[in-house]
Amino acid sequence: MYLKNQEPNSSPHIEALFLDIGGVLLTNGWDHHMRQYAAETFDLDYGEMNERHHLTFDTYEEGKLSLDTYLDRIVFYKQRSFSRKKFKSFMFAQSQPYRNAIDLMQALKTRYGLKVAAVSNEGRELTTYRIQTFHLGALIDFFVSSCFVHFRKPDEDIYRIALDISQVSPESTVYIEDRAMFVEVAKGLGIQGIHHQSYESTRRALEELGLQLESENEELSK
Repeated sequence: MYLKNQEPNSSPHIEALFLDIGGVLLTNGWDHHMRQYAAETFDLDYGEMNERHHLTFDTYEEGKLSLDTYLDRIVFYKQRSFSRKKFKSFMFAQSQPYRNAIDLMQALKTRYGLKVAAVSNEGRELTTYRIQTFHLGALIDFFVSSCFVHFRKPDEDIYRIALDISQVSPESTVYIEDRAMFVEVAKGLGIQGIHHQSYESTRRALEELGLQLESENEELSK
């Protein structure tokens, strides 16, 4: 689904991309599927773990808790048969790249000279691990992550911070996000939005905005 503020023929020149990370460039950092898999792997009570997660995870994503403290609250509040190190390694190993999406954004950035920002909700240790492991700094110019700025989507201030840093008008910015409500919030600030549902639908939506690859023969890894 492509959410836009203007007719295609009146769209302004695009100068910046704001990208969600989990669900767009990479798998999610620590979603309910991963937590359920962790519960099965480590023989944990998923219901109890998930309830504790929901009571404290927002605070972790806002950068107000360390990962160790978060894990103290959801896993290591009692003696376990496995180590903290083993559990953290499991968490980090769940992250995988969507290489075709990364390659597409890199190609568009290079061709059009775009500014690229990450606007994401994620805890500090997971964010740092994912940036370094998948070399996201090669694509992304600055990271407006909830753990760094202490605001979480859908708080409008996280988008305002990204706009202030980029110094690009909302109308000249495209935000790509897999959660429709977050796209709607950004749209309310005048930012053009693409609800990411698949690589192909997002690529087509970018082409409607005038952001396309140099030729039909230009190949990206799938």
